[in-house]
Amino acid sequence: MGLGPVGKLLILLGIFIILIGLFLILSDKLPWIGRLPGDIVIQKNRFTFYFPLATCILLSLLLTLIFWILRR
Repeated sequence: MGLGPVGKLLILLGIFIILIGLFLILSDKLPWIGRLPGDIVIQKNRFTFYFPLATCILLSLLLTLIFWILRR
């Protein structure tokens, strides 16, 4: 009953949290994130609806690629 898999999971989780933190720090320097063609923005008088559809798809593809590489 080893704890090896739990340790590996915690290391991967830590790396993931670091990557999210770096993304949040650098997000101001990447103005195209959240403003890609395909992101939905609806503005009315006192209402703004924003759904970053293209950004979500791009991030999903990148995360899928990263996890696929880590799994190999």
